[in-house]
Amino acid sequence: MIQENSPALAPQRREHLRQMLREGGVARVEDLRRKLDVSVATIRRDLEILEEDGKVRRVHGGAVSMESRLEEPVFENKTNLAAKEKQRIAEEAYSLIEPDEAIYLNGGSTTLFLARLLRERSDLTVVTNSLQAAIELADSGPRVILIGGELRRISQTMVGPLTSAVLAQVHVDKAFMGTMGFCLKNGLTTTDPNEAYSNEIVAEQAGQVILLADSNKAEKVCFARFSDFDKIDLLITDKNLSVEYTKSLPKIGVKVRTV
Repeated sequence: MIQENSPALAPQRREHLRQMLREGGVARVEDLRRKLDVSVATIRRDLEILEEDGKVRRVHGGAVSMESRLEEPVFENKTNLAAKEKQRIAEEAYSLIEPDEAIYLNGGSTTLFLARLLRERSDLTVVTNSLQAAIELADSGPRVILIGGELRRISQTMVGPLTSAVLAQVHVDKAFMGTMGFCLKNGLTTTDPNEAYSNEIVAEQAGQVILLADSNKAEKVCFARFSDFDKIDLLITDKNLSVEYTKSLPKIGVKVRTV
Protein backbone atom coordinates (compact mmCIF):
# COMPACT_ATOMS: atom_id res chain seq x y z
CA MET A 1 0.00 0.00 0.00
CA ILE A 2 1.25 3.49 -0.88
CA GLN A 3 0.38 5.75 2.03
CA GLU A 4 -1.85 8.65 1.06
CA ASN A 5 -1.69 10.87 4.14
CA SER A 6 2.05 11.44 4.20
CA PRO A 7 3.10 14.62 2.35
CA ALA A 8 6.57 13.18 1.89
CA LEU A 9 5.19 10.19 -0.02
CA ALA A 10 2.78 12.13 -2.23
CA PRO A 11 5.37 12.80 -5.01
CA GLN A 12 6.31 9.12 -5.01
CA ARG A 13 2.67 8.13 -5.31
CA ARG A 14 2.03 10.57 -8.14
CA GLU A 15 5.09 9.33 -10.00
CA HIS A 16 3.78 5.78 -9.70
CA LEU A 17 0.41 6.95 -10.96
CA ARG A 18 2.05 8.75 -13.87
CA GLN A 19 3.99 5.63 -14.84
CA MET A 20 0.84 3.49 -14.74
CA LEU A 21 -0.96 5.87 -17.06
CA ARG A 22 2.01 6.19 -19.39
CA GLU A 23 2.21 2.41 -19.80
CA GLY A 24 -1.52 1.85 -20.19
CA GLY A 25 -2.43 5.00 -22.07
CA VAL A 26 -5.77 5.36 -20.31
CA ALA A 27 -7.22 4.22 -16.97
CA ARG A 28 -10.33 4.54 -14.85
CA VAL A 29 -10.22 6.27 -11.48
CA GLU A 30 -11.59 3.15 -9.79
CA ASP A 31 -8.86 0.95 -11.29
CA LEU A 32 -6.16 3.40 -10.21
CA ARG A 33 -7.65 3.62 -6.71
CA ARG A 34 -7.65 -0.14 -6.36
CA LYS A 35 -4.10 -0.61 -7.64
CA LEU A 36 -2.65 2.09 -5.41
CA ASP A 37 -4.93 1.23 -2.47
CA VAL A 38 -5.88 4.85 -1.75
CA SER A 39 -9.12 6.80 -1.73
CA VAL A 40 -10.93 8.11 -4.81
CA ALA A 41 -10.42 11.65 -3.48
CA THR A 42 -6.65 11.10 -3.36
CA ILE A 43 -6.57 9.77 -6.94
CA ARG A 44 -8.58 12.72 -8.18
CA ARG A 45 -6.36 15.18 -6.35
CA ASP A 46 -3.23 13.54 -7.78
CA LEU A 47 -4.71 13.56 -11.29
CA GLU A 48 -5.54 17.23 -10.94
CA ILE A 49 -1.91 17.99 -10.06
CA LEU A 50 -0.61 15.84 -12.91
CA GLU A 51 -2.99 17.56 -15.30
CA GLU A 52 -1.71 20.97 -14.21
CA ASP A 53 1.79 19.71 -15.01
CA GLY A 54 0.66 18.58 -18.46
CA LYS A 55 1.30 14.90 -17.77
CA VAL A 56 -2.29 13.66 -18.00
CA ARG A 57 -5.69 14.77 -19.20
CA ARG A 58 -8.68 14.00 -17.05
CA VAL A 59 -11.74 12.57 -18.76
CA HIS A 60 -15.07 11.38 -17.40
CA GLY A 61 -14.35 8.57 -14.96
CA GLY A 62 -10.63 8.40 -15.58
CA ALA A 63 -7.58 9.93 -17.22
CA VAL A 64 -5.48 9.75 -20.39
CA SER A 65 -1.69 9.96 -20.38
CA MET A 66 -0.44 12.88 -22.43
CA GLU A 67 3.00 11.27 -22.51
CA SER A 68 1.95 8.02 -24.17
CA ARG A 69 -0.53 9.70 -26.47
CA LEU A 70 0.52 9.41 -30.10
CA GLU A 71 1.28 12.55 -32.00
CA GLU A 72 -0.10 12.37 -35.50
CA PRO A 73 2.39 13.08 -38.27
CA VAL A 74 1.47 15.05 -41.37
CA PHE A 75 -0.22 12.73 -43.89
CA GLU A 76 2.63 12.84 -46.40
CA ASN A 77 5.01 11.66 -43.67
CA LYS A 78 2.71 8.84 -42.56
CA THR A 79 2.76 7.24 -46.01
CA ASN A 80 6.53 6.89 -45.79
CA LEU A 81 6.45 5.01 -42.47
CA ALA A 82 6.67 1.21 -42.90
CA ALA A 83 5.98 1.70 -46.62
CA LYS A 84 6.97 -1.84 -47.66
CA GLU A 85 4.69 -3.37 -45.04
CA LYS A 86 1.82 -1.12 -46.07
CA GLN A 87 2.23 -2.07 -49.71
CA ARG A 88 2.06 -5.80 -48.91
CA ILE A 89 -0.95 -5.27 -46.67
CA ALA A 90 -2.70 -3.30 -49.43
CA GLU A 91 -2.01 -6.02 -51.99
CA GLU A 92 -3.51 -8.64 -49.69
CA ALA A 93 -6.55 -6.44 -49.14
CA TYR A 94 -6.93 -5.97 -52.89
CA SER A 95 -7.15 -9.74 -53.35
CA LEU A 96 -10.31 -9.77 -51.23
CA ILE A 97 -12.30 -7.33 -53.37
CA GLU A 98 -14.92 -9.04 -55.55
CA PRO A 99 -16.35 -7.64 -58.82
CA ASP A 100 -19.20 -5.13 -58.50
CA GLU A 101 -18.67 -4.56 -54.78
CA ALA A 102 -19.11 -1.28 -52.95
CA ILE A 103 -16.22 -0.65 -50.61
CA TYR A 104 -15.21 2.04 -48.14
CA LEU A 105 -11.74 3.47 -47.67
CA ASN A 106 -11.08 5.64 -44.65
CA GLY A 107 -8.28 8.18 -44.42
CA GLY A 108 -5.50 5.85 -43.28
CA SER A 109 -2.15 5.86 -45.06
CA THR A 110 -2.38 2.11 -45.73
CA THR A 111 -5.79 2.52 -47.35
CA LEU A 112 -4.18 5.04 -49.72
CA PHE A 113 -1.84 2.28 -50.89
CA LEU A 114 -4.96 0.22 -51.59
CA ALA A 115 -6.59 3.11 -53.49
CA ARG A 116 -3.60 3.19 -55.82
CA LEU A 117 -4.25 -0.45 -56.75
CA LEU A 118 -7.85 0.30 -57.76
CA ARG A 119 -7.18 2.59 -60.72
CA GLU A 120 -8.17 -0.07 -63.26
CA ARG A 121 -11.18 -1.41 -61.34
CA SER A 122 -14.10 0.25 -63.10
CA ASP A 123 -16.43 -2.44 -61.75
CA LEU A 124 -16.35 -1.04 -58.19
CA THR A 125 -17.95 1.73 -56.18
CA VAL A 126 -15.62 3.38 -53.69
CA VAL A 127 -17.02 5.46 -50.84
CA THR A 128 -14.36 7.44 -49.02
CA ASN A 129 -13.71 10.36 -46.71
CA SER A 130 -10.13 10.64 -47.97
CA LEU A 131 -9.28 13.48 -50.32
CA GLN A 132 -6.03 11.73 -51.21
CA ALA A 133 -7.83 8.51 -52.18
CA ALA A 134 -10.33 10.48 -54.28
CA ILE A 135 -7.48 12.23 -56.09
CA GLU A 136 -5.81 8.89 -56.83
CA LEU A 137 -9.04 7.67 -58.45
CA ALA A 138 -10.13 10.93 -60.06
CA ASP A 139 -9.01 10.11 -63.62
CA SER A 140 -9.86 6.42 -63.92
CA GLY A 141 -11.12 3.38 -62.09
CA PRO A 142 -14.10 2.95 -59.77
CA ARG A 143 -17.12 5.14 -59.31
CA VAL A 144 -16.15 7.40 -56.39
CA ILE A 145 -18.45 8.83 -53.72
CA LEU A 146 -16.63 11.38 -51.59
CA ILE A 147 -18.56 12.04 -48.39
CA GLY A 148 -18.98 15.57 -47.11
CA GLY A 149 -18.13 16.95 -43.71
CA GLU A 150 -15.50 19.10 -42.05
CA LEU A 151 -12.06 19.09 -43.66
CA ARG A 152 -9.37 17.84 -41.31
CA ARG A 153 -6.23 19.18 -42.91
CA ILE A 154 -3.58 17.08 -41.16
CA SER A 155 -5.16 13.82 -42.41
CA GLN A 156 -6.78 15.26 -45.56
CA THR A 157 -10.11 13.72 -44.61
CA MET A 158 -13.75 14.77 -44.25
CA VAL A 159 -14.88 14.09 -40.69
CA GLY A 160 -17.45 14.86 -38.02
CA PRO A 161 -21.25 14.72 -37.66
CA LEU A 162 -21.94 16.07 -41.16
CA THR A 163 -20.46 12.90 -42.67
CA SER A 164 -23.48 10.96 -41.39
CA ALA A 165 -25.68 12.62 -44.04
CA VAL A 166 -24.07 10.41 -46.69
CA LEU A 167 -22.92 7.46 -44.60
CA ALA A 168 -26.44 6.81 -43.31
CA GLN A 169 -27.68 6.49 -46.90
CA VAL A 170 -25.19 3.96 -48.26
CA HIS A 171 -24.22 0.35 -47.60
CA VAL A 172 -20.77 -0.99 -48.39
CA ASP A 173 -19.84 -4.64 -48.70
CA LYS A 174 -16.40 -4.16 -47.21
CA ALA A 175 -14.86 -1.32 -45.22
CA PHE A 176 -11.10 -1.09 -45.28
CA MET A 177 -10.02 0.86 -42.22
CA GLY A 178 -6.68 2.23 -41.12
CA THR A 179 -6.00 3.28 -37.54
CA MET A 180 -3.45 5.27 -35.56
CA GLY A 181 -3.28 2.58 -32.88
CA PHE A 182 -4.84 -0.65 -31.70
CA CYS A 183 -4.64 -2.76 -28.57
CA LEU A 184 -6.59 -5.61 -27.02
CA LYS A 185 -7.74 -3.52 -24.06
CA ASN A 186 -8.59 -0.19 -25.69
CA GLY A 187 -9.57 -1.24 -29.19
CA LEU A 188 -8.96 0.99 -32.21
CA THR A 189 -8.08 4.61 -31.57
CA THR A 190 -7.22 7.79 -33.42
CA THR A 191 -6.12 11.25 -32.39
CA ASP A 192 -9.25 13.22 -33.34
CA PRO A 193 -12.81 12.71 -31.97
CA ASN A 194 -14.40 13.87 -35.24
CA GLU A 195 -12.39 11.33 -37.21
CA ALA A 196 -13.35 8.70 -34.65
CA TYR A 197 -17.03 9.63 -35.10
CA SER A 198 -16.95 9.00 -38.85
CA ASN A 199 -14.96 5.76 -38.48
CA GLU A 200 -17.41 4.49 -35.89
CA ILE A 201 -20.40 4.97 -38.18
CA VAL A 202 -18.71 2.95 -40.93
CA ALA A 203 -17.65 0.18 -38.55
CA GLU A 204 -21.26 -0.18 -37.41
CA GLN A 205 -22.80 -0.32 -40.90
CA ALA A 206 -20.40 -2.14 -43.23
CA GLY A 207 -21.03 -5.73 -44.23
CA GLN A 208 -17.44 -6.62 -43.37
CA VAL A 209 -14.84 -4.52 -41.58
CA ILE A 210 -11.20 -5.15 -42.48
CA LEU A 211 -8.47 -3.46 -40.48
CA LEU A 212 -5.29 -2.63 -42.38
CA ALA A 213 -2.54 -1.90 -39.87
CA ASP A 214 1.16 -2.66 -39.66
CA SER A 215 2.47 -4.14 -36.41
CA ASN A 216 3.96 -0.81 -35.31
CA LYS A 217 0.39 0.28 -34.46
CA ALA A 218 0.00 -2.52 -31.87
CA GLU A 219 -0.32 -1.40 -28.24
CA LYS A 220 -0.54 2.24 -29.32
CA VAL A 221 -3.36 4.22 -27.70
CA CYS A 222 -4.61 7.57 -28.96
CA PHE A 223 -7.19 9.91 -27.49
CA ALA A 224 -10.39 8.85 -29.28
CA ARG A 225 -11.64 5.27 -29.60
CA PHE A 226 -13.76 4.44 -32.63
CA SER A 227 -14.23 0.69 -32.36
CA ASP A 228 -13.70 -2.36 -30.24
CA PHE A 229 -12.33 -5.48 -31.85
CA ASP A 230 -15.77 -7.10 -31.81
CA LYS A 231 -16.67 -4.92 -34.81
CA ILE A 232 -13.63 -6.12 -36.79
CA ASP A 233 -13.86 -9.20 -39.01
CA LEU A 234 -10.29 -9.37 -40.27
CA LEU A 235 -6.93 -7.81 -39.44
CA ILE A 236 -4.32 -7.71 -42.21
CA THR A 237 -0.90 -6.89 -40.83
CA ASP A 238 2.77 -7.79 -41.19
CA LYS A 239 4.59 -10.80 -39.80
CA ASN A 240 6.06 -8.87 -36.87
CA LEU A 241 2.76 -8.83 -35.00
CA SER A 242 3.24 -10.39 -31.57
CA VAL A 243 2.03 -13.89 -30.72
CA GLU A 244 -0.25 -12.35 -28.09
CA TYR A 245 -2.36 -10.85 -30.88
CA THR A 246 -2.24 -13.75 -33.30
CA LYS A 247 -3.53 -16.05 -30.56
CA SER A 248 -5.94 -13.71 -28.77
CA LEU A 249 -7.78 -12.11 -31.69
CA PRO A 250 -9.13 -15.35 -33.25
CA LYS A 251 -10.61 -16.23 -29.85
CA ILE A 252 -12.84 -13.16 -30.05
CA GLY A 253 -13.82 -13.71 -33.67
CA VAL A 254 -11.17 -11.65 -35.49
CA LYS A 255 -9.32 -13.42 -38.27
CA VAL A 256 -5.67 -12.44 -38.69
CA ARG A 257 -3.63 -12.48 -41.90
CA THR A 258 0.06 -11.68 -41.76
CA VAL A 259 1.91 -10.80 -44.97
